[in-house]
Amino acid sequence: MMNVGIIGAGHIAEKAARTLREMDNMQCLAIGSRSLEKARDFAGRFGVERAYGSYEALLQDPDIGLVYLATPHSCHFGQAREAILAGKPCLVEKAFMMNAVEAASIIALAREKGVFMAEAMWPRYMPVRSMAREILASGAIGKPVMLTASLAYNVSDKERVLRPELGGGALLDLGVYLLNFVRMYCDSPIQDISTSCIRARSGVDASEVITFIHEDGTLSSVQASGFSQGANEGVIAGTEGYLVFDDLINPQTLRICRKRHIVEKEIPVPRQITGFEYQFQACADAIREGLPEPAGMPHAEILYIMHLMDRLRSEWGVCGETCPPSATGSGRR
Repeated sequence: MMNVGIIGAGHIAEKAARTLREMDNMQCLAIGSRSLEKARDFAGRFGVERAYGSYEALLQDPDIGLVYLATPHSCHFGQAREAILAGKPCLVEKAFMMNAVEAASIIALAREKGVFMAEAMWPRYMPVRSMAREILASGAIGKPVMLTASLAYNVSDKERVLRPELGGGALLDLGVYLLNFVRMYCDSPIQDISTSCIRARSGVDASEVITFIHEDGTLSSVQASGFSQGANEGVIAGTEGYLVFDDLINPQTLRICRKRHIVEKEIPVPRQITGFEYQFQACADAIREGLPEPAGMPHAEILYIMHLMDRLRSEWGVCGETCPPSATGSGRR
């Protein structure tokens, strides 16, 4: 049994606790919050044995084998650093850090100290990823030519989304899923990028469109918005048909289609608890094997995505204090 300690007691932490409660070989042993009262309430609702009124107290628990950071990305750097220094393997919610400089620093420290470090980009760990790649490799839709996807939720009332100093905006909150979607299903390097952004009154990116031209001629076009509700589907178009992901983040079915929306085959994904279980299991497996990272989301890929987001946000002029000096300047408007 691997014991997990959750830092943060919000919505994502609740989903993680529900997931761990249903897993056979992992459990949520402890919850850490800035408020002992909130931690105790969380523990009571989810059957968690230990409640701590500080993050530091949780990190000192010798029985915890994995720490899950379920806090906003503006908190991740300091909390991940403390976890590493405490020798605790760590799974960090997306976005991994506020910028690539922070990400590189944390990964380097984890490597130096020999501590496992991972990003909780949960679609990376799901079985649907290998299922979709097998479909593409089989030639079921011919040669993939174009990838399109959108992710839009109206989260414009969330303080963390509106405030630049908290890494607010659609990209770090939602667009990061889209960039990972592209990277999961198109291996060809990006040759050219074109992008546009609409900014909110607070200065953060409210909605954006990002288009990549890949070296093999594939085109990827994705849209993110934190100010609207979208269909949130993904489509990979090929020369003979197209593959539809019914939900971008947590697909329940894959549909192989022909012309005029004719569904040739519908493939359900395996039954799941919430979908979070796959990332927890991947971390447990890697830790037991003594690996520094999970195979599904290696450190090099975390850094690639972080550098890409720095570049995009710099071009839009929305970095503020959340991007390193090297990423700002010419992109400001």
